[in-house]
Amino acid sequence: MTNPHPVDSDGLTRILFGASAFHLLHAGCELGLFDRLSEAGPQTQAQLAEGLTLHPRAVQILLLGTTSLGLTVRDGDRYANAPLIAGQIADGSWEIVEDIVQFEDRVVMPAASDLVEALRHNTNVGLRRIPGEGDDLYHRLASQPDLETLFYRCMRSWSRLSNPILVDRADLAGVSRVLDVGGGDGVNAIALAEANPDPAFTVVDLPGALDIARKRIAERGLTERISVAPGDIFADAFPVGYDCVLFANQLVIWSPEENAALLAKAYACLPPGGQVLIFNAFSDDTGDGPLYAALDNVYFATLPAPSSTLYHWGQYEEWLGEAGFGRVERLPGGTWTPHGVLRAWK
Repeated sequence: MTNPHPVDSDGLTRILFGASAFHLLHAGCELGLFDRLSEAGPQTQAQLAEGLTLHPRAVQILLLGTTSLGLTVRDGDRYANAPLIAGQIADGSWEIVEDIVQFEDRVVMPAASDLVEALRHNTNVGLRRIPGEGDDLYHRLASQPDLETLFYRCMRSWSRLSNPILVDRADLAGVSRVLDVGGGDGVNAIALAEANPDPAFTVVDLPGALDIARKRIAERGLTERISVAPGDIFADAFPVGYDCVLFANQLVIWSPEENAALLAKAYACLPPGGQVLIFNAFSDDTGDGPLYAALDNVYFATLPAPSSTLYHWGQYEEWLGEAGFGRVERLPGGTWTPHGVLRAWK
């Protein structure tokens, strides 16, 4: 049982005012509170008011919130970052968190207000918050260049957070060519290429994503090993000549029928013995967690595509079997995020 303890009054308070908790975290990031405490060390309220150029009342409100939430800690009249945040700033991973905070603020929060209607109508009603054409977020971003840039930057940060799991669990020994379907800005192919010196990679995605991918690939000096190919993953046939097909953070976007179709296309393009890798966050087969998946699913329910969701492991295994794949291997990540890899062979 994932959560054996029913909610208490303190837990209910955190849920009831959950949006306020997020906004306090966002304010701390945007106003430079955490960076200031990292650079200057423990500070009084008066020192922070001067350093952040904020009115004392504003600092009092901000510190009451961040300290009550455990984001900052107080010793006497001085405040410091919580040990977790201090450690993440020190090792450089805090910039990932700050990108995720921006993503939640700019992309997820406006659409999340449509959750009731999204559930009532079983579709991504929150997409109405994004101007443009098409019934999924990715086509609409093409007409919103600033938001598109933010989106792919934040997707790269999400990938940086979870890609150590992909690199650790995706065994590419003996693989010569990998087709990265819907590979976005190339972050997954880059991570795998740097960890595995032998395979070549091709990233297939919409043109807007590939513009960013080309730049990222060149920056890492990998243009000889990673190519890009514009295409519609549903309308266009998958190219042959690959012995591994990768779906990284891709199959959470589409409906069961669309996922089954994509896996069938992967099976058709692979040679005997070829493999497919599915990498993303998974929910538990028991249907009661983990909490990360449950909360992240608000985004998938309201915005990306009409049927997006964090599926459980067994659903993918069923689709793989229907597509014709034989042996299937589960490779959970074993970290605080519910990411993992499913590996199957033709």
